[in-house]
Amino acid sequence: MTFPVVGMVGGGQLARMTHEAGIPLGIRFKLLSDTPQDSAAQVVGDVVVGDYRDLDTLRAFARGCDVITFDHEHVPTEHLRALEADGIPVRPGPEALVHAQDKGVMRARLDAIGVPCPRHRIVADPADVAAFAAELERGGHDVPSGKGGGRRAGGFPVVLKTVRGGYDGKGVWVVDSAEEAAEPFRAGVPVLAEEKVDFVRELAANVVRSPHGQAVAYPVVESRQVNGVCDTVIAPAPGLDEELALRAEEMALSIAKELGVVGHLAVELFQTRDGRILVNELAMRPHNSGHWTMDGAITSQFANHVRAVLDLPLGDPRPRAPWTVMVNVLGGDYPDMYSAYLHCMARDPGLKIHMYGKDVKPGRKVGHVNTYGDDLDDVLERARHAAGYLRGTITE
Repeated sequence: MTFPVVGMVGGGQLARMTHEAGIPLGIRFKLLSDTPQDSAAQVVGDVVVGDYRDLDTLRAFARGCDVITFDHEHVPTEHLRALEADGIPVRPGPEALVHAQDKGVMRARLDAIGVPCPRHRIVADPADVAAFAAELERGGHDVPSGKGGGRRAGGFPVVLKTVRGGYDGKGVWVVDSAEEAAEPFRAGVPVLAEEKVDFVRELAANVVRSPHGQAVAYPVVESRQVNGVCDTVIAPAPGLDEELALRAEEMALSIAKELGVVGHLAVELFQTRDGRILVNELAMRPHNSGHWTMDGAITSQFANHVRAVLDLPLGDPRPRAPWTVMVNVLGGDYPDMYSAYLHCMARDPGLKIHMYGKDVKPGRKVGHVNTYGDDLDDVLERARHAAGYLRGTITE
């Protein structure tokens, strides 16, 4: 029996963990990595070092692969179309992936299919940002009396985003005036302006869809950010109304179908103070908000992504425990994280540590920890303690 070869473009931790999920299935991986030291390049046997922005490199890499998938969304859309024209399956395909590559395209398409989003438009310069803020001021909306009542005003502050290339808070600015709005335009790429949403918390709905249309949805999670970077994910989102959770799952499944997504789709959401859910971002690959599934779900996001891109039947997404918490391990002032294992593992034998093989740099994601159990407060404390001890911010 000949097992398929999955070509993974990008050598980061998402590729590393996707490769790990394919090992029990006997799936072979071929990796296109920027450097031999990248996270996934350390563990995948077949590594090509090259530039994903070069079409000839991509074509040479794709030879011998049964399908191409990604651990980031940055491969030029026209290159992916060229691979498809060569007969190489690309999953997700370029017509879907462009909605995760270009925020302007995403917003236009979500508007067209009736998905609720923050108010937005493409802006040309700081003066246009001021005009957009004025439109928001005029376009404030009424809040139902049962949810606080009154009129929700618009205007400054306004969120500005470069339409391509941003992640983990990069390429995003919150500005209070036109004078503060000059920086985003210096890159020379289109800028998307959005209202600053008055939200209670951030949620994420993770779904996986296969080429023949089978789809599964994981429980909606709460995602907590620190300085624009995901810090903690709680699965399922505590206190989330069952009807709102179902609406979020159905919205994510509908987006996946309408956009033709194959593989994992993360829909990042705002839960607003007046009871709505709005789409913030889309990611068409395994996602930080789904890392909890490695230990907390019957089938992880990574395993289901592999199944989807190969058009295998999808696995059960249900959680194994009432609560699972993921906390990212960020680099700090203590580069030797391995020395902390003794304390963490002895203190909590149920702790699951996942490290990415990266050099430790302050603020850099170098791993994550998962904990699970019946009591949310206990699960949260265990995860936070472990991540803090590994980083060196907790010493006892």
